[in-house]
Amino acid sequence: MKAEARRTALWLLGAAALTVAPHALHLPAWLSALCAALLAIRGIGLWHPRARLPRLAVLVLALTGAVAVKLHFGHFFGKDPGIALLAALLCLKLMEGDSARDVRAAVLLCFFLQLGLFFYNQTMGIALLALGGTLLATVALLSLHLVAAPPAMQLRTGALLLGQALPFMLVLFILFPRVQGPLWGLPADAYSAVSGLSDSMSPGTISQLSLSDAIAFRAEFAGEPPPAAQRYWRGPVLNDFDGRSWRARRPALAGEPAYTPSGPTLAYRLTLEAHNPRWLLALDYADRGLSGVRYASDFQLLAEQPVRSRSRFDLRSRPDSLVGRQESTATLTAALALPATGNPRARALAAELAAGTDSPRAVLERTVAHFRGGAYAYTLSPQLLAGDSVDGFLFDSREGFCEHFASAFVFLMRAAGVPARVVTGYQGGQINPVDGVLVVRQSDAHAWAEVWLPGEGWQRVDPTAAAVPQRIEAGLGDAIRAGDPRPLLMRPQFSWLVQFRHRWEAISNHWNQWVLGYNPDRQRELLAGLGLAQADWRTLGVMMSAAAALLFAALLGWAYRQHRRQDPLDRAWAAFCRKSASRGLPRQPWEGPLDYGRRLVHAFPGQAAELERIAQQYAQLRYRGPAGRSDVRALSERIRRLKLR
Repeated sequence: MKAEARRTALWLLGAAALTVAPHALHLPAWLSALCAALLAIRGIGLWHPRARLPRLAVLVLALTGAVAVKLHFGHFFGKDPGIALLAALLCLKLMEGDSARDVRAAVLLCFFLQLGLFFYNQTMGIALLALGGTLLATVALLSLHLVAAPPAMQLRTGALLLGQALPFMLVLFILFPRVQGPLWGLPADAYSAVSGLSDSMSPGTISQLSLSDAIAFRAEFAGEPPPAAQRYWRGPVLNDFDGRSWRARRPALAGEPAYTPSGPTLAYRLTLEAHNPRWLLALDYADRGLSGVRYASDFQLLAEQPVRSRSRFDLRSRPDSLVGRQESTATLTAALALPATGNPRARALAAELAAGTDSPRAVLERTVAHFRGGAYAYTLSPQLLAGDSVDGFLFDSREGFCEHFASAFVFLMRAAGVPARVVTGYQGGQINPVDGVLVVRQSDAHAWAEVWLPGEGWQRVDPTAAAVPQRIEAGLGDAIRAGDPRPLLMRPQFSWLVQFRHRWEAISNHWNQWVLGYNPDRQRELLAGLGLAQADWRTLGVMMSAAAALLFAALLGWAYRQHRRQDPLDRAWAAFCRKSASRGLPRQPWEGPLDYGRRLVHAFPGQAAELERIAQQYAQLRYRGPAGRSDVRALSERIRRLKLR
């Protein structure tokens, strides 16, 4: 293989590797291994032609890969099987040949797969990876034309082309009509990657979620954020219990809360990651008059549409509000319901706690005291509870995560005749010291209880806080017992990574707010500031066309000036032509350097050798390959010394 062809193949191999590598997180393991093997074979084959796969083997692999993708996903139509097929085809395409046609086809596949990265994730890191892959693919395409140029020049030219495209990208980003929603919109798998809380809870549900460091949402407060003990972010409220799992009922929705907000106000902006349901996970309890939200009868705050992309909400909460003092009979009846049988020891304990009093407040205090003094352990890896899970936690294992505490507490309260229910959501969060934003992660997922008391309404009770107060005061990392599995960045030996994460997440938050958060509302705000409050798609189209035309004209002018200013070879040839023209022999527009040189030789035979050498040297430097600086200087000096006579 010639050196120039090998260089093009190396650029293309690098582009393919950088393009496919991020997709390995989403591809089946067998397909990632196949792509890695094909890329390795291609790399070896650049120096050892015998290592290349024959065409028949490539065809068999392509057919086998397509069948395997169909068997793995069950269909071809969708995001995941489509990306998988493109990744396999790209790696196989590298095996077919080194023609310009094959290179162009592989580059187009690279571009498609780089776009496919954003179907799964739109973080700044993914954008940088996609930009790197785009650069290498562009250089591979350029190397077909800049054959003799050194690699540094090819890379510099590719970067220059991307830089020239940047202003056009910004115009399209700002003015192109924004469409709210995911990049991929097929119903089958448009939202398959979202994660978070569920509308049901069973032992182990939240403890597994708490091993994730993924961000659930961010909150920016107008003033000082509330203390950790008040950071209860309300999610699904669970009422129905079947003996093992709790499930939510569909609440009634209204445009205003069913309670009268009172007390101090907390104003904050919530940036919520996509999780598909409508839950907004606001602090207890949402204030009235919020736009774009609905108020649920169980005091949740919900968006008007499912949260299927990162979204921002300006919210207010009143933590001291009294809620549910005039609760309906149906709601209280549901908050007392238990299965007819099961958990006999817990029922006996509830009867003991309720003995000798008819005060729900007294029963509540006795139950909290039982959890506080019961020597219960907080762990992310509790024993598997078979059968009666509440009895198993309260009397046998005596260890569990927040869902075990909340489930057992609500069961005891109901068995004692006090209405109660489970509330899930998040508790706590960590303030990023770099930008002051409160970050709440999936590891902050939590479950607590609400108890209804006559004349007081619904009261939050956190049995986990009663048994393990450090969970609320210091967070998950200080609450779980030594030796339990915990998220990587909660481990003391990785504290330096925490500092790096703070800085990276502060940068990512700006990316989220100003790039990913540039939605139709933000676009309307920007255009209104420019005096275009009622701009429709026609106006935006005209503005885009005008801006693109101006940019194109500016780019052409810049390119012309750069060409005139930065090409010393052309300057040297222009000096030669002026010198000849001053003797009555100007170069004609149709005349090439060799023809012009021959005409000058006939006119000045005494200097024929020098004129031929100048014309030939210029033609070689201009048309045979990139001109070195020393060669151009030598030609310029030769032209300067030339005396026509």
